[in-house]
Amino acid sequence: MEAFHSRPVAPTRRVALGSLDLPTDPAPGYGGILLAGIAAAFGPELDEDFDAEARRLLVDLERGRRVSQPRLRHRLQVDRVGLQPCTHRLVADDSGALRFDLEDDRGTPAQHVLCAIYAAGRSVPSVRRSVLDAVRVGLGWGAGPGPALVAHLSGRSSGLSVEALRDPVAWALGVLDLRSGGGRVPSRRDVQQAFRSRLRDAHPDHGARDDRAAERISELAEARRILLASS
Repeated sequence: MEAFHSRPVAPTRRVALGSLDLPTDPAPGYGGILLAGIAAAFGPELDEDFDAEARRLLVDLERGRRVSQPRLRHRLQVDRVGLQPCTHRLVADDSGALRFDLEDDRGTPAQHVLCAIYAAGRSVPSVRRSVLDAVRVGLGWGAGPGPALVAHLSGRSSGLSVEALRDPVAWALGVLDLRSGGGRVPSRRDVQQAFRSRLRDAHPDHGARDDRAAERISELAEARRILLASS
């Protein structure tokens, strides 16, 4: 994905899209995974207002609404004159494992996230919702772009258990050790705090098993998503 951004010192904030090679078959495809990785990498650096506006933009694009400008205080344009280029890639190593190759030395978090959202919005209508959903997952991932995110979006993780499919909220409360509330969905703050705490425990740097880390992180992220959507 090629994008263009105005420089931080520029008097106006602008973004533009360049060359896009974002395969989405089967949805969300490699393209959707890349865009989700960009959101996961730069989303945590957005302030609360920008994060909320980014999510509203996802809804507008999903529903086919006219997108007024500017969004996140940046104007989307076609002209790239005076803008600096940036390229993000999803690449495979010799073993076939996917990794994100993201340019993070230019552009702001808001610019990167905006371009990922606008690129997702250009997907063909039949897969647009799936690609936008992938970006939405990336924004809420919290663990950065990595193998767990790829596994989660590509369906190569173990997926949800039978319990999770039967009662997603109860399953999510158990995953995040939040069942003491008598079945009540905890506050968003409690969910976020529990997620961050369990995420640290799941990381190999803190003693967790390497062969289980990706699956555990995927479970935690899905549990957080379920509970935040239910709050």
